[in-house]
Amino acid sequence: MAMQAEVIKPPRTEVGLLGWLKKNLFSTWYNVLLTIFSVAFIYVVLRAIITWVVRDARWAVVMVNFRVFMIGRYPAEEAWRVLVSLGIVVLLAMLTWVLRRAEGKPRRWLVIGWLLSFPLITILLRGFSRESPFLPLVKPDVWSGVLLTLVLSIVGIVASFPLGVLLALGRRSKLPAIKVLCTVYIETIRGVPLISVLFMSQLMLPLFLPPEIRLGTVMRALTGMTLFSAAYTAENVRGGLAAIPIGQYEAARAVGLNEALMMGLIVLPQALRAVIPAIVGQFISLFKDTTLVAIVGLLDLLGIAKAVTGQKEFIGLHKEVYAFAAIIFFICCYTMSYASRRLEQTLGVGER
Repeated sequence: MAMQAEVIKPPRTEVGLLGWLKKNLFSTWYNVLLTIFSVAFIYVVLRAIITWVVRDARWAVVMVNFRVFMIGRYPAEEAWRVLVSLGIVVLLAMLTWVLRRAEGKPRRWLVIGWLLSFPLITILLRGFSRESPFLPLVKPDVWSGVLLTLVLSIVGIVASFPLGVLLALGRRSKLPAIKVLCTVYIETIRGVPLISVLFMSQLMLPLFLPPEIRLGTVMRALTGMTLFSAAYTAENVRGGLAAIPIGQYEAARAVGLNEALMMGLIVLPQALRAVIPAIVGQFISLFKDTTLVAIVGLLDLLGIAKAVTGQKEFIGLHKEVYAFAAIIFFICCYTMSYASRRLEQTLGVGER
């Protein structure tokens, strides 16, 4: 008769929650002291914050001015256009999430939908003309609040990425004129702060345009931010290109691919995949740098927050409005960071 082996369970203090606590928080005597000190510090800080949020803070300044925070000076009777634009983005994002989880990659029509959403949203927000009965003109110079912050960051990200890729390829070009031109541009832009680029775009850009073309303040700020971000994106992409082994180039040439196909099908996809964290980090930095446009006279989220605190009934309520602004920035930045991690997991960055 065969003897059944006795199954011995692991000690309860080595697995599960107790095991995790012992391994990570109470493994040594100094870890015990550090854990106790950290818990006490977090308790003191969180207790003060929660007390202020629940009891002392006057959130009426946010509730009363919520629409102002969101769309600023955008006409209230046309606010439905902002909601429709937001609905388009949310719908496409949800469809992308569902299809990616269900099938592994979005369908072609969904990609086309994303591409068409940009001109559609631009038309919705800006309109046609003042006489238009359906979509009257709303000049970008009156866009403000969260709307302006999102427009500057999203358009800046979308426009600076392809420009940055072209600059990175140009800097590695074998043609001396293109290489020198791209190198001078990248190093010049990276050698000055963003605020100087914004001032130059406001003052100098009109001098390089024909007299019949007049860009508004928002478009000039957007141009400056795009040119600034493109230089940093180019260096991130160049780092990815430099990390590709020479064997990839030789293998592509061995199968008969020309330089354009080799770069577009073999080298560039691998380079972009390798520098996803750096590129997303640059995009997050660009999103936060939109607050600098207040210096050139635009009312972004922080500009609206400062203006709200000047209202007679809300004078001095800086903590509440800046806390609300910080929450919005955190949500947007964390969303980009989370999407980056999901993309890295899908592409297997760091795994193969």
